[in-house]
Amino acid sequence: NPIPEDSIPSTVVAVINVRDRDSGDNGEVSCNIDGDLPFRLEPSSEKTYKLIIASALDREKVSAYNITITARDRGSPALSSRAALVLEVSDVNDN
Repeated sequence: NPIPEDSIPSTVVAVINVRDRDSGDNGEVSCNIDGDLPFRLEPSSEKTYKLIIASALDREKVSAYNITITARDRGSPALSSRAALVLEVSDVNDN
């Protein structure tokens, strides 16, 4: 579903579940967003992150965001995986 451009910062737009079947440090996973985007990831629980709007959206400037989330474990060597999301921004009548 598109995100309305007038959504306020701190709005949760997605919940990401992360699973690593390893134990110890190899099973400890952290996630981050690649690039400079108006979103941030916050841990919600041990294996869940929330994707949150961090700053105002403007559909006239950007109509969709390609967001790449990288999950990396704390093993040695560290292993990682990426997932891509496309978030469309819907127009709100500005008049």
